[in-house]
Amino acid sequence: MKFDSILAEANGFGPYQIALVLLLAIPRLTLPCHFLLNNFIAAIPSHHCDISHLDDHGIFENLTQEERLTVSIPAQEDGSLASCQMFSHPQFHLLSNSSSSSEFAVVQCQNGWKYDNSTFRSTLATQFDLVCENKGLAQASGTIFFVGVMVGAVFFGIISDKYGRRSMLLLSYILSIVFSAASAFSTTYIMFAVFRFFSGFALTGITNISFVLSIEWVDTKHRTFVAVFGSLAWAIGNMMLAGFAYLITDWRMLIITITSPLLLAAATWWWIPESARWLIANNKPNTAYKYLEKCAKFNNKEDFTSRVKPESLSTVVTVDKPDRIYTYLDLIKTPKLRNLTLFTGIVWYGVSFTYYGISLNITGFGLGPFLTHFIYAAIEFPAKILTYFFLDKVGRRLCQAGSLILTGLCILINIITPAEYWVFRTVIAVLGKGLSEVSFTTVFLYTAELYPTVLRQNGLGYTSFLARLGASVAPLITLLDNIPEMIFCSFAIFSGVIASLLPETTNKRLPETIDDVERKSPTTLEKTAFEKTEKTENSDISLRESEQ
Repeated sequence: MKFDSILAEANGFGPYQIALVLLLAIPRLTLPCHFLLNNFIAAIPSHHCDISHLDDHGIFENLTQEERLTVSIPAQEDGSLASCQMFSHPQFHLLSNSSSSSEFAVVQCQNGWKYDNSTFRSTLATQFDLVCENKGLAQASGTIFFVGVMVGAVFFGIISDKYGRRSMLLLSYILSIVFSAASAFSTTYIMFAVFRFFSGFALTGITNISFVLSIEWVDTKHRTFVAVFGSLAWAIGNMMLAGFAYLITDWRMLIITITSPLLLAAATWWWIPESARWLIANNKPNTAYKYLEKCAKFNNKEDFTSRVKPESLSTVVTVDKPDRIYTYLDLIKTPKLRNLTLFTGIVWYGVSFTYYGISLNITGFGLGPFLTHFIYAAIEFPAKILTYFFLDKVGRRLCQAGSLILTGLCILINIITPAEYWVFRTVIAVLGKGLSEVSFTTVFLYTAELYPTVLRQNGLGYTSFLARLGASVAPLITLLDNIPEMIFCSFAIFSGVIASLLPETTNKRLPETIDDVERKSPTTLEKTAFEKTEKTENSDISLRESEQ
């Protein structure tokens, strides 16, 4: 008897699974807020050199603020004040003639900067003066965060396959709260960067473990629904971020606000079960049976204990060495798993690289940062709903490959469209954002279905590592002139082509062991025997349900 048949005896998708998915949705609300937080806390508002020290000498007496700026700060070609330069000496004659201010000697800002606080009361740039020569450090904070996510993906991938999903999820909750709070109270940029790195490190545990745990507790028929529903929490959290950032314009309070849902998540952790699949695969059938009993009781399957016995769980997953510890090296030891590892790694890198390349570009479309971010987030909701219908209708592989290739084409259209057609460009950008979200929603479910239970978290840890590598590189690519869009476009199409080489997993049972992945296609006789066994098991289950 397969695990899915045993799970069906306890109800593979009942109130127990629904409660689990809802509980795991709480921490997922805060994930996009942290992953895209850099759009707001690293914003660099308009600024110019601070000239208030000149008032001490009385040289600006009887001058208005506008006149003081005219004689102290050179004007740029568009008429705006220079951000990083000031005159070496006040040029009072500029008040009476139209001489070009570029004709006079200028120096770098001598006493800091004056910032426009009309949009943001406080950001990293204004707090730590990350402008002019240091403006790259503001954007670098996003890369630092994603490097932490990248390292965390490897770490949590190893320990959650070794020590279980549930305990590592609690560890991730606690570390995320501690490090996020610490980053909000940082007094120096170096301190902030360190804590921001560890925030990303801890949050990736929530990302991967919560998804795998929900997938491993539902039957084959409802995996798509659970995966898409869980990802809707991301879309909702992403839209909430735009609202929070608009209302809370201080970067410290914004971090504290978006971290607070994790306190509730930690409080509800006690109701989160361990993965019964993982327990059985790690030679702990008795503990798995206890969780399955709770599931059956919650789902009103009172006769579960009479139909399924603890000893029957020991035959669900057959492994050569029950106590064996699996590592990332096991991902490349066998031929099919090695190809799977290579292809999924490329696809995850492309998905994340493209998604964050689009998501972090919220300027240049004629809209403000808050509205652009909200529109980008809002398009994810219908995109995920459409993904739900397409995943089962056209399959995982076509959905993954098609969404990536179409995303690349949307970026290409925007490259060749003149900037003055900003309405059309905005529509295409939003469409591309929606398609990139389709690819992200699909890749989580697709990858979880491709890797076996004994290596599922290792597989997601490895692919998530490459995804966060792509996310780390994306902010740096956006700093380049002219070519960022072409790079994002090319990699989206390339990774889409690679996705078309992966095997289909729609309506197939989750593989439990490496042998399940490596097993060759069965002969006609073997296939007939397997289908007969499967049909018998399903008939028995249907008969039992009808008897009830």
